[in-house]
Formats: sequence, structure tokens, C-alpha cells
Amino acid sequence: MVVGCEIWGEQMSRDEQAKRGGKGTARPSSKTSYVSASLRQFLKSYERHCVESESCISPSVRRDVLRCIEKEKNMTKITLTFPENTPGTHVSPSLWPLLQAVRDTRYTHGRELTVWDLSPRQQDVADLCLLLEKRGRTEYPFRQLGLLDCRLDVWSLGRLGRAVALSSLTVLCLDYTPVGEEGVRALLCGLEGDNHVLSLSLCYCSLGPSSGTLLGALVSRSAVSLGYLTSLPRDLYVNGNDLQCGGATELVDVLVKHAERLALEEPSTLAADPTGITNSKPLRSSTASSKGKKRKRKGKKRKSVTTPAEIGPWLEKLHLSDNAIDTFGLGRTVTAMSFTQTICLLIKLSTHLVELDLSENHIGDENGKLLLEALQDRRAGEKTVLKVKVTTQMSADTFAAILKNSKKLKSVKKKKKKKAQK
Repeated sequence: MVVGCEIWGEQMSRDEQAKRGGKGTARPSSKTSYVSASLRQFLKSYERHCVESESCISPSVRRDVLRCIEKEKNMTKITLTFPENTPGTHVSPSLWPLLQAVRDTRYTHGRELTVWDLSPRQQDVADLCLLLEKRGRTEYPFRQLGLLDCRLDVWSLGRLGRAVALSSLTVLCLDYTPVGEEGVRALLCGLEGDNHVLSLSLCYCSLGPSSGTLLGALVSRSAVSLGYLTSLPRDLYVNGNDLQCGGATELVDVLVKHAERLALEEPSTLAADPTGITNSKPLRSSTASSKGKKRKRKGKKRKSVTTPAEIGPWLEKLHLSDNAIDTFGLGRTVTAMSFTQTICLLIKLSTHLVELDLSENHIGDENGKLLLEALQDRRAGEKTVLKVKVTTQMSADTFAAILKNSKKLKSVKKKKKKKAQK
């Protein structure tokens, strides 16, 4: 009788499994359920705040959330885009609902935040900065921030710069945002502090010749050039501006002076390791006794002593495309020849530079030959072969020789970049 009951119970369990989709069907894991539930809660909160603030809902945010729910993965990239405003609509795009949804749900999985074509209020910028800063009970570890084609005033740029210095950001991109002279000064004043930004992009931001001095001061002091304790590249993109020969020379001159200083010094571990971090032997180490046995010392074990990293420009990628570096224009005190001589010194001396983009600048054939000689000297010195891109406005032989003595460089910053798909 007991055996019959066991068989009947086993048959009932099989029937239940068949109703649920068969024997091989597995229940969703608790982790999967948690991911889907948190994303649904995030989307619900975002849409509710959009309705309350009379803001239009971003189709890219909704699409990304639903896609991550379908794949049962956390949403690490958040892209905020909006459709073009149509006449008669009462809703306007806003950043505030997204920031509120992140706070309401304590969504800490975001790593990249990109905002397209927006005119945020100063209050929205302040809320964004508070979200980025390492303060409060909840830390939102965003690593990349992109405010592309946005309208930011001087106060917002200064506030953003101070927030970046207190955040976990390693990549800051403000492409196509009309920053201007005053705006870049306010932004870079905040970035001069102790920050972790290793890639800075200010392409097509209406920067003039005086911005070259500010950028030079930045790369000589900030973490854009240091890059220690991380594997991210050290990049500076300033394509599509109006630095001209004078501003570009001021920027490159800082890098040249540091390279010359390193060349005069004797070879050391610092020159071999651009991080500048070398571990010395512990102060208390085990010593051998006269009998050949090791004797341990009592007391707490001290940590190894590390030398502080040297402050200096360790730029690896420098993109100066389309910056009016030529001999045209009135009132130019620095010529294209002076800039070329400076950049040639950097090519010969720098052991860290791996990419150099000078395309869409008319430096001419004579300066092209100087650039070619610098590349040949670099190869003769057994340094890393550069990826170089120059304009074709020089003789075919010089252009071909430059390509032969360098690696091909693909441009990642275009003049008219299309927005993300909506």
C-alpha cells in the first residue's frame, strides 16, 4: 500500500511538471527575477516622473530598458534622446525625470550616461552633479559621461567641472556643445583638481587660440595625462576647433618640455613605467641568522613603500584635426612652421604618444618633409611607431613616405556625427 502511494505521488508530480511546460522547464532564477523587477520599477518610475513634470518620454530609454529586460541583463548604458518637437505639443524634453528614476530605484548598475541635444536647466545640471559626486549613502558609479550637442551656460560648465573632480568618471565627452572660451575656462578650473578623467573630448566646441594654454596647463597637472592605477588610455580630442597655430603650439609645448626633461634624465624605472609607481622592499623583512635560518621579527607588518607618481603629461592620443593650423588668416604671430617644429620634437622624444591626428590642417609640403624626418628619427631610435593622419595637401611623394613610416589612423570623431537611433 505504501509503495502504491509513492507511485501515485510520483505520477502527480510528473503531471504537474507537464502542465508547467515539461520536465526540462526550469524556474527563473532569483537573480533574473530581481534584474527584471528592478528594470520594470525603473521604467515605471521614469514614466511617472515624465507625466508629473509634463516632459516627453525618451524612446531610447524605454527601448534600452525593454531590451535589457528581454535579455535579463542589467542596463549599464543609458542614452537619453528625444524626437524633434512638433508644433502644438505641450511636453518638452527634460533630464530631471531620468535623474529622479535613478534615485528612486537606487539604480547603481549604470556605467555610461549619454545625453543628446538638450538644454538642461541649471537645477537639472546641479542634480546631475550631485548624482555623480561620491557623497551620500548611495554611490552611483558612472564611469563615462557624454553631453553631446547640449546647451550649457558658463555656470553649468563650472559646476560640472567641480563635480567631475569628486566623481568616478574616467571619460568626459562634450562634443558639439558650444563651450566657448569662458566655458572651457570654467570647466577646466574644476578639472584641475584631483580627478580620474583619462579621456577628454572637446570636439567642435568653439574653442579659440587661448584655449591651447588652458589645455596645456590641464594635461600637465591633471589625471587626463597621469592615468595611473588604471588601464584606460590617456586621450585628448579637440578636433574641429579654432586653436590655430598659436593655441596648438601652446598645448604641444607642454608635452615637449616634459619629454625633453625625461630625455635628459638617466634611465630609471619611472621612464620604463609611465605610471610612476615603483614598489620598494618592505622596511621589515625577514633576515637570515648566522646559522642560515630565517628569523621573523615581531610586530605589525608594514606595507611596502611606494613613491608618488610624477606629475607630467603622459598623453597617448592627441587629435588636432580641423583646427585651422595653416598659414592663412590675419594677425597670426605663430606660423605653421613653428608648430611643425614643436610637434616634430614631440614625435622624436615622446615615448608615450601612440596617435597623432593632424588631418584637415594645411601644413604644406615643406612642413610635411619635417614631419617625415621626425618619424624616421623616431623609428631609428626604436620607439613605438606612431599612428599618424595628415592632410593630402602636400606632394604625393611626401604623403606616401609619411604613411610608410607610420601606422594607419582611423578617425573616430567626425565632423557631422549623427545622433543615436531613436
